[in-house]
Amino acid sequence: MRLIVDSGSTKTDWIALDAHNQVSFETQTQGLNPQVLSDQILEERIVNNYDLYRQRKSVQEIYFYGAGCGTHPPRELLKGVLQGIFINAQIDVKEDTYAAVYAATNAGEESIVCILGTGSNCSYFDGTEIEQRVTSLGYILMDDGSGNYYGRQLLRDYYFNKIPDQMAKVFENSFDLSSEKIKTNLYKKPNPNTYLATFAKFLIENKENEYSQKLIKKGFELFAKHQILQFENAKGIPVHFIGSIAFYLKDELKEVLESLGLTIGKVLKKPIEGLVNHHINQA
Repeated sequence: MRLIVDSGSTKTDWIALDAHNQVSFETQTQGLNPQVLSDQILEERIVNNYDLYRQRKSVQEIYFYGAGCGTHPPRELLKGVLQGIFINAQIDVKEDTYAAVYAATNAGEESIVCILGTGSNCSYFDGTEIEQRVTSLGYILMDDGSGNYYGRQLLRDYYFNKIPDQMAKVFENSFDLSSEKIKTNLYKKPNPNTYLATFAKFLIENKENEYSQKLIKKGFELFAKHQILQFENAKGIPVHFIGSIAFYLKDELKEVLESLGLTIGKVLKKPIEGLVNHHINQA
């Protein structure tokens, strides 16, 4: 049995393939980002899933693509956790950029592939190799245009009284915005980036508001200027996107990209289906 895994900071999709490349089961766990979670929490999130725990000894191969797996130490941390659970498996851990590229591009296609979900990143794909010029420093310093970026901006604007009054009242009724609640989630609980990203849903649901439009487009402009336009040929090739922020704000994203001379390509909510097809074709 092979497990194909796509993990963001919020959710992780698992698909098991049998020897005939048929789907044995599909399941989902919470996000498994080794940059922000301890090995204990990572293990708990996996073993608490009935399907995974029940089949743990039957798994022979795991192909794991995840947020927070861009450097060696977190990859090794996660690999160690997986090896301790799936004791008979050979395990390959790569960052989520690879999943996005495998899902969004056609064979040999030159393109730029971006992730806009809880976090954000961007890579150039020459048809064979992936190039990522900027090493992410995580949600505090980077992640422009992501769910946690928009959540952070909403909270700041709310506390600085920058959100229009009527919209601010709706925001108050949608979340517990007490300072104690916010600080506890940001500084004492795991996954502060995921917590921030929960507020992005409010922005999407109220995206027609003038304030929302300005904030959405500002985030996308920052992302494009800092990430996409670092590649000299960005204006001559398609720019693909994976992730819920890109998917639900596609119109605004397209408008911003076109204003900068960029061409939007595929916009996929999740890469898992394309990722599974990639592994079936590689078998």
